Amino acid sequence: MFKSLSTFSCTFLISSYLILGSQNDKEIKQMIEDDILNCQAEIEELQKKVVKLIVGEVKTDQNDIILELSCGVGGAEAMLFTRDIFNMYIKYIQYKGWSHEVLTYDKTVEGGLRKAEIEVNGDFVFKYLKYEGGVHRVQRVPQTEKSGRIHTSTMTVAVLPQPSEIDVVIQDKDLKIQTFKSQGSGGQSVNKTDSAVRMVHLPTGTVIECQESRSQIENRAKALKYLRSRLYQKELEAQLSQVSNARKLQVGTSGRSEKIRTYNFQQDRITDHRIHVNLSHIEGFLNDGAELDSLLEDIIDYTNNQTLEALIDEYHQNLKKQGKMKK
Repeated sequence: MFKSLSTFSCTFLISSYLILGSQNDKEIKQMIEDDILNCQAEIEELQKKVVKLIVGEVKTDQNDIILELSCGVGGAEAMLFTRDIFNMYIKYIQYKGWSHEVLTYDKTVEGGLRKAEIEVNGDFVFKYLKYEGGVHRVQRVPQTEKSGRIHTSTMTVAVLPQPSEIDVVIQDKDLKIQTFKSQGSGGQSVNKTDSAVRMVHLPTGTVIECQESRSQIENRAKALKYLRSRLYQKELEAQLSQVSNARKLQVGTSGRSEKIRTYNFQQDRITDHRIHVNLSHIEGFLNDGAELDSLLEDIIDYTNNQTLEALIDEYHQNLKKQGKMKK
């Protein structure tokens, strides 16, 4: 790979010099310009691969996840926006060829979505979706708005990596488990048996409820899986916080309060606030997994470059400290 990078770099330089002597021959000049463009593209791609090799893969990148979506401020419009983002992720999951199971889907009468939880399984799921955690904001005229005013609404995404049982060990003595009758959207009981499960992790106070299935056994298993993901995420966030504070990385992961993206329908513009990129054609972005995938690749490359810069900075700082110690 490094040999290929050197070869393309040399070809690029030679072509750059040749073009200076080919100003009068348009055909040769065009051929050399095409070579330069091809070399530039190859060099950029090889540079990305070199950075990935140096930075290395993160162990958790291969983990499956639970994707949690919750409506934020904005009432009914926020719930409709949450539904739109839910559909966007379903299309992206299908685009990547991953499998999924909708664990929770709390919809409204108007067709909106209060909350949803999706279990996603596949190759490098966490690697691609870990930067989607945070606040997504929409600016558009709601369907119910008669005066044509633009409203701003939000929804929140949390990305919970799925650990193995070895990663998170939960003792039976640390659990308090209660059962109750399943409740409908209006609070009415929809099941005559105590099939719903409330699970409390006593050491952390984490509470999980599950009533998706009519089987108490299935709800208990799902609640335990979700609890394990919650505890695993807290541990990862603590580790990430230490690394981010030390290296001052600008891109976070799974932060519920971090505003990550704005969807402005009136201007047909999507703004990603982490890498300061503006994209157009919102409808295509929401319905075509390829466009979201391209943005996520850019975010991964951006983060890898930041990590490399931080590693180089740490290396220089250590050299300075060693120099002072010798003096």
